[in-house]
This record gives sequence, C-alpha cells and structure tokens, in this order.
Amino acid sequence: MLHRHATAACATLTAVGALVLAGSPGVVAAEVPTPPSTPAVAGTPGADKPSPALLDAMQRDLGLTREQAETRLKNEAEAGARAGRLRNTLGDRFAGAWVSGPVSATLTVATTDAADTAAIKAGGAEAKVVRHGLKRLEEAKAELDKGSVRTKTTDAPVWYVDPRTNSVTLEAAKESAADVFLTATGIDRTLVRVKATTERPRPLAHDIRGGDAYYIGNSRCSVGFAVVSGTQQGFVTAGHCGRAGAATLGHNKVAQGAFKASTFPGKDMAWVGANDDWTATAHVKGEGDQNVEVAGSTEALVGASICRSGSTTGWHCGTVEQHDTSVSYLQGTVKGLTRTTVCAEPGDSGGPYVSGTQAQGVTSGGSGNCKDGGTTFYQPVNPLLQEYGLTLKTNGTDAGDAGKAGSTWVAGKVYRAGDRVTYDGVSYRCVQSHQAQTGWRPSGTAALWQRA
Repeated sequence: MLHRHATAACATLTAVGALVLAGSPGVVAAEVPTPPSTPAVAGTPGADKPSPALLDAMQRDLGLTREQAETRLKNEAEAGARAGRLRNTLGDRFAGAWVSGPVSATLTVATTDAADTAAIKAGGAEAKVVRHGLKRLEEAKAELDKGSVRTKTTDAPVWYVDPRTNSVTLEAAKESAADVFLTATGIDRTLVRVKATTERPRPLAHDIRGGDAYYIGNSRCSVGFAVVSGTQQGFVTAGHCGRAGAATLGHNKVAQGAFKASTFPGKDMAWVGANDDWTATAHVKGEGDQNVEVAGSTEALVGASICRSGSTTGWHCGTVEQHDTSVSYLQGTVKGLTRTTVCAEPGDSGGPYVSGTQAQGVTSGGSGNCKDGGTTFYQPVNPLLQEYGLTLKTNGTDAGDAGKAGSTWVAGKVYRAGDRVTYDGVSYRCVQSHQAQTGWRPSGTAALWQRA
C-alpha cells in the first residue's frame, strides 16, 4: 500500500522591533575587476515551471497578480545566477546580495570597493559600497556562535549577518542582555546592529515539536522533503521533532518508519527512513489538494519569495530575510538557520520551504501566527542533505551520474558557491549553492556553473 509524504509542522517564535544601527560605509582599494559575462541561461533550471499552487499562494500572501508572481520567480532565478557570478568576480570585496521590489526586479550587490561599481552594473545589478566585506561579517557572527555556548542568550535570542544593513544584527529583548553577550565575545561592536524583540523563540511543535502530518508518539510534526539514501526512501524534517530511533506513524496513523538520525540543538535537522509501504515523491502539498513539484535545491537570495507548507496552517508565503541566522531556544542555540517573514503556528515543525521549484529548508521555529503574521526560521536543506549523505527526490531523473571519465563533478553532491570542479576536462566554478542533479551538468547549466 502506497502513501504520500507531506509537509510541515511546528510552534511559536520571535517577533522583531528596532533599535540601534552601528557602522558606516567605507572604501578599500583594489583592482577593478573584469565585468562578468551574463548567464547564457536565464536562471535556475526549473524556474520557468512554477506550480499553480505556489503561484496562488504568492498572489494571496504577497499581494501579487498571477503575472507578477511569475515575473518575480523568473527575476529571482536570474538574479541568483548573476549574484553568484559577481561574488566569484569580487572575491573578498563581496559584501552580500539581495533582491527587492514587488517583482524582485532590482538586484543589489554590495562591495567594499567603489571601483567595483562598473563591473557590478555590467553584471546586471545595482552597486552598493559598504564598509565591511561579507567574509568579515561572517567571521564576527561565528564569534557570537562560539560565545553563545558560554553565555546565557535567552534575552538576546537571534543573531545573523544582514547584507542589507552591512552588519551582524543581534535581536534582544533587553539591551543589557545584548551588552553582556557582546562583551563576553569581545566582538568589534562597529560590526553589530542591535534590534529589539518582544518574543522568545521556541520550536514550532505540538508537545515535542513540529504537510502531511506524521506522528511520534503523542506528538505531531510535518514531512519536509522526500529523500533517498541508496535504496532507502524517507524524508527530512526538523531535529527537534524526534530522536534517532523514534518510530513514526504517517498522516493516516499507519506505521511509517523511524528516525535514522537527528540533531538538536546546534542544528535542527533529522531524517526518517520509511518502510516499504511508503514511496518517495517530488511533491510538496500546496493549497488544497494541489501538489508543488520540487526540481532542485538552489539556494534563494535574501529578499526572494518563499512559501511554506505545514500540517496546521497549510500553505503560506513570504520573503527570505537573512541566511546564517543563529537562534537561542530554551533547549540551546541553533546555528545556520534562515529567517523569513512567512507565518507558522504550533504543529508546522519540520515542514518544507520552497522558492519557485527549489527546495530551501524545513521549519525550525518562529513567532506570531497566520492571522496576525509572524517570523519563522528554517533549517536549510543543502547542509542537511550533506550532513546525512542524502539525495533530494526531484521531478527529474534520479541522481547517480558520476560525470565523464576524469570529471570531479558528481550528481547528488552538495556544492557551495565558489566550489571548483572539472567536467569533461574543463574547470568550472559554482555560482549558486545547490545539490547537483542528473541533467544539470556544469557544461549545460550556466545559472549554476561558470568556466573557471
């Protein structure tokens, strides 16, 4: 008997206010780079085939027309490729990229050197000159991650690199808590912006934690994305939903499988191995009975549209706010999450986030609700796939192509922006983070790879 896997489940988390801005733009000398060539392919593979369910939800939650929703997805797919190429060109001077506007028509790329402006514009983006490079901000954020192990962060629960403000943003309920945290880490405060928050993050879950629903004892969570590991089928979900070895029941209360691995806190990731009665599909449950098909896992830019499915609140959309966010739950700090404006409620933990046709992550926690709005955080899917050696189930051919003789590119492997491979004797550099899929070879996907 076959069963379909579904989407997310979770609980309530943090809402944000505003406070102090620190750090002013500056300029660093460097050579003027050669303007990058524009992608030969408009955008990420599959971006031109969004599901009707995803478009319907974007219209409802982002206030768009159908045409605007379609245009936005195409713009975001192309912007991701352009931003990745510019990042490779600028190197350490790169300070982040984001899209803006109702249809994401504007791509902005930040640099620490005004001399890069011409190359950025030639690459199809607006230029913003800032003081700090992305690498420097990421290093500072890593210091906060280390400091959270030895410092109480209950009243300063969320921190992340924000390219739009060129800062490491620390969300705090009390200014004194932010001060204690920053003092304990010794971080350069010119890199930090403190922002007020009125709520405390916690995992979005019933009883234990957070589609089609699935059950762990008396608790309910949601299926994230279908995956395979060799011949084993299953799905990824949030780590706080269950421990390794815990048995699961499907949405119909029929025996489903068991957790193969689970990590929480630190990370919020897990995967469930299903029994032979269940079959992995590339579907995510959208509005009503419609299915959204997953084509890959190319990471979306800050500012991009994103939609989430959950067993409590169903299908909702918003935008990506920041990547690499650290959140301090009562159970401990979770690093590497992505912050979004999508709403969620208890029971939505573990469910999937998609941008266009691309898998993005599984629900970790959030604040607010789907009546008044809120903030949610998801565990990115690519690190999860890499951590457990899993292959995302997509609507294309199953992964397994090892490339031509002598090639180092392998389908099923997770590549990060900047990674280098060889394929058919040619060297390529990754433009956008993704898990390689059969049929998306470097030689034919200019949105994902460029010749090195």
